[in-house]
Order: sequence, then C-alpha cells, then structure tokens
Amino acid sequence: MSARTTPPFRADHVGSLLRPPTLLQARERHARGEIDDEELRGVEDEAIREVVKLQEEVGLQSATDGEFRRASWHMDFIYQLGGVSKVMDSSLKVAFHNEQGDIEFAPPSMHIGSRISLEHTIFGDAFQFLKGQVSGTTPKLTIPSPSMVHYRGGRASVDETLYPDMEQFWSDLVGAYAEEVRRLGELGCTYLQFDDTSLAYMNDPKQREHVAEIGGDREHQHEVYIRHINEALAHRPDGMTVTTHMCRGNFRSSWAAEGGYDFVAESLFSELEVDGFFLEYDDERSGTFEPLRFVPKGKQVVLGLVTTKRPELEDKDMLKRRIEEASRYVDLDQLCLSPQCGFSSTVEGNLLTQADEIAKLRLIVETANEVWGS
Repeated sequence: MSARTTPPFRADHVGSLLRPPTLLQARERHARGEIDDEELRGVEDEAIREVVKLQEEVGLQSATDGEFRRASWHMDFIYQLGGVSKVMDSSLKVAFHNEQGDIEFAPPSMHIGSRISLEHTIFGDAFQFLKGQVSGTTPKLTIPSPSMVHYRGGRASVDETLYPDMEQFWSDLVGAYAEEVRRLGELGCTYLQFDDTSLAYMNDPKQREHVAEIGGDREHQHEVYIRHINEALAHRPDGMTVTTHMCRGNFRSSWAAEGGYDFVAESLFSELEVDGFFLEYDDERSGTFEPLRFVPKGKQVVLGLVTTKRPELEDKDMLKRRIEEASRYVDLDQLCLSPQCGFSSTVEGNLLTQADEIAKLRLIVETANEVWGS
C-alpha cells in the first residue's frame, strides 16, 4: 500500500451535484431520440465546465464532474463491468423514508451471466475530460466500491452454474477493480473515492436481515466487504489517495437505513486500507461520534455535518461545536468537513435549488477555514 501524499481536503464534497435544467432537458430529449449521443455529450461537456468553475469559485480544492454523465451514482458503473447485465425487476424495491412518509423505489437490478471482467476503463473518458477542465484544483473521481456489486442482489443475482463458489465471484470482481484502479492511475487520477452505502447500511438491523435474505452473513458481511476492498486496492498506484464515502441512502431527499457506525466501527476504521472516511453525520440517524475512537493515526475523517437533503442552511457555530465534539474521539488535525452525501445521487436530485447547494458549499469552506486555517 502506497503512502498517502494528498490527504482529503479540509473542505470537500462527496461527488454528485445538482444537474442544471439544460442537462435534464437534454437527457429527456436523448431518451426520446430527438438528439443523438454526440449532441448530448456536448451539453454534458458544457455543464461540467460550469460545475467545475462553480466548485473552484466557492473555494474547494478538489472538483468532480458532478457525476453529470450518470443517471445513478453506482449502477452506471456496475453495468459497464463485463458479465453484468441490466434487469428490470419491480419486485426488488428499496424503501426510502423522509419526514413526509415513505417512498418505494424500484431501480433496475442486475444479473451476472458470464465471468466478470474489465472490458474498458470505466469512466476513463469522463475523468480525462474533468482533468482537462480543472485549474488549480485536484480532479476527483467517484466510483462504487466492489461491495455494491454484491449488495444489490447477492447470491440470487449471480449465475450458480458460472460461480458455484462465491469466492470465485469475488476473485474475478476484485481482479476487475484492481485493473480499473491501475488504469485510472495511468490516466493521472490521484484522488479516487469508493462510494459504499453497504458499510453504513450494515449498522441497521433491518439491513442485516436483508443481507441474510440475499445469501450473505448478517453478522460478518461487512468484514467480507472490507477484505475484498483491501484486495482491490492492494497494488494501487503510488501517489493515489483513496477515500470511501458511507451514507444510509440518498434519493430525492430520502434515506433507506439508520443507526450509528457502532456495529462496523472497529473493523471499518482499523482494517479498511483507505486514506480517509467520508461519514454521514447530519442528524440523529447517524448516531454519536463515539465510534471514531477506533480511527488510527494517519487516517482522515471527513465529517458530513451539512445535510444535502434539506435547503435550510446550518448554523456555523453549531458546526464548530460538532467538530469540537468529534475531536474528543479523534485528533482535530485528522478531521475535515463536507456535506453528508451528494446533492444528486441519482439524476432526479434532492429537493434543493442550485442556490441552496452553493450556499452550503460556501458554508463548508468558510467553516473549515475558520477551524483549521485557510
């Protein structure tokens, strides 16, 4: 494992940002066949130029492409793995919740019908375009962790005649991810983020029941995931910083799981070989900061104290008090600040405006500068 050369920045964000109306309209026209792939890409290119400029203007030191070329933060990656095909199964529903009630969402699922492989560098072109747009900021690429390929369908989504032993499945999946990480390094990616809701979901007893239902180990599945993520990153390129983001669901300002990080904390923080942890901490669903006592020296914790689910702007003094509270369990110099999740994990986006989004990003930068110095 290479040593960290660029730590997570004191003020950062998770990855996805609200799509502008022009991009949403172009996607709809593309779906109807009114514009072709080239025309859609031209609209995406312009939207990404603008969103990179936005991130730099608010004072962030890293920038993503807002995930503007995706409809889903994870499935757009997973479907590009060799051997994975899209399945429309309305029975595989995800229950999301918010203050107004429950939302049932049935996103497309998947089937693994041939050996998993990496047929091309997934999001490679997208990263190269992003890299060409930044000016003084570090381009960050976000991809789903290997765990997410298992968590969506488990044993039932994997052809048993192809993979009678799930360790064979994991071996191929880890191999594909290791090659993806290597290729991204060749393209100049120095800041890679593995997004992994499963490691946060596992804190919820109801989600552990789900894991058992899909053929996993309800008590130890998180340890299996951690082991395989480490294998995927074992030979990552020198100079590449890798973080992981863990939230409890993010769809149209709703969430899917609850519970503090206590169940996974000891294994997660002491065994997962990443440089930093983006953690959701915007409300009581996230529990206390006490699990941070397991974070070792040399690892960064990015506190997701600013919600992306509601437009109301947080109080800066409250944010500072919560950072101080977290510093009782892990040194202040290991802490950073970010939103609790993306602003638009799916193309639909959360129930905020771009002005709300900008205000929250500015608040994060201003607070971080006052706590740690600009």
